[in-house]
Amino acid sequence: MWHCHFFTPNGKRVRRSLGTSDKKQAQELHDKLKAEAWRVDELGDLPIRTFEEACLRWLDEKEHKRSLDDDKVKIDFFLQHLAGRDITSITSDEVHKIVGRMINRNHRRRWEIRRDAAIRDGKTIPAYKDMPVSAGTKSHYLGFMRSLLRAAANDWGWMKTAPVIKTNKPVSKRIRWLTREEANRLIDCMPESIKPVVIFALSTGLRRSNILDLEWNQVDMQRKVAWINPENAKAGKAIGVALNDTACKVLKGQIGKHSRWVFVHTKEANRADGTKTAAIRKMRVDDNTGWLLGLKRAGIDNFRFHDLRHTWASWLIQSGVPLSALQEMGGWESIEMVRRYAHLAPNHLTEHARKIDPLLDSNDTKTTQGENQAGLKVV
Repeated sequence: MWHCHFFTPNGKRVRRSLGTSDKKQAQELHDKLKAEAWRVDELGDLPIRTFEEACLRWLDEKEHKRSLDDDKVKIDFFLQHLAGRDITSITSDEVHKIVGRMINRNHRRRWEIRRDAAIRDGKTIPAYKDMPVSAGTKSHYLGFMRSLLRAAANDWGWMKTAPVIKTNKPVSKRIRWLTREEANRLIDCMPESIKPVVIFALSTGLRRSNILDLEWNQVDMQRKVAWINPENAKAGKAIGVALNDTACKVLKGQIGKHSRWVFVHTKEANRADGTKTAAIRKMRVDDNTGWLLGLKRAGIDNFRFHDLRHTWASWLIQSGVPLSALQEMGGWESIEMVRRYAHLAPNHLTEHARKIDPLLDSNDTKTTQGENQAGLKVV
C-alpha cells in the first residue's frame, strides 16, 4: 500500500495512505492532493468535499437525532443521484429536479408483493404505473438537503455559500375524524387480530408505533396508567397515559398472550414467498393488511390509522376538554399543535358572539335614519 508525505505551501505536513498498491494510481492521487493543497493555501480555494463526506459527517453529528433513520432514507435516495459529486457543484435547480421526479417507493413495493403473489398463483400480473410522492414528502426531502448544505457552508466551512433551496409548506388539510357511528362500524369490521389495537388507539390517542411497541413494564393496571418513554415519544419527552375503563378492558384481554409485548399476533400468516410466520409474534408497524381490510369492510375512505388519534382528540375537544389538558394527554410539544382542534369547540366564544345581538336587534330604537350604532342597516 502506497503512502504520501509532503508539506503544503503554508508548512503543514501531510502524511496519509493513498489506499492503493498501484504505483501509477498512487502517483496520480499524490499529485492531485498536492495541487489541491496549493489551491487552498495560495488561491484561497476550498478543499473538495464530496456529497458522501457531507452525509457521513451529518450522520456522525446527528447520531442522537430521533429521526436519524428518516435521514438515512433520504440520504440513500440522494446518493443515487449525487454520489461522488463535489458539494459545491450541487445547485438548487438540480435538487428541485431530483425531488420533482420522485416516485412513491411504497406503492412500488406493494405492487411487487402483488406481482410475486400473482406469479406464485399462476395469475395475471397486475399492471404497474408510477405514483408520484405527496407534496409533503417533497417538502421534507428538500428541507433535508437545505439543512445539509447549510451545515456544510455555515458550520463546517466546506462551502462559501449554500444554495437557496425553497420549500413550499403543504397546505393544511382538514382534520379527518370519525363520528361515533362510523367508529363503531369500523371496530365491528376490523379483523380480530387488530381490533384491540384500534379500540386502544381510540381510547388513548396513542400513535401506532407507541401502541405496537408497548411493553407490559410500561403499564400499571392498579393505578390505571401507562407511559411512553422519552426515546419513543415524538417530542422526546415521556408521556403519561391515563387509562380509562375502555383501555383497561382492552389490556385485560391481552394478558397472557406474551410476556413482553402487550399487542401480538396469535395466529400463523402466509408470507409473500409462501412460507408461514410464527403464530405468536410482535405486530409490525408497517403492516397495513388487517387495517385496510377493515376499512374496506366498513366502507370508510380517505382514513389513515393516525386519524384515530385525530378522532380521539376531536371527541375530547367536543366534550369540553381544555386545549391545555389535551396537549398534556396527547404529548404534543406545543400548544400550537393542538390549536388545529380548537374550531371543534367554539363554545367559549359564544358569549363574545352574543355582543352583536343588540346591535342587530330590529326593535332597537336608538338608530339614526334607519341605521344602528354599529352603522349597520337592518332590512
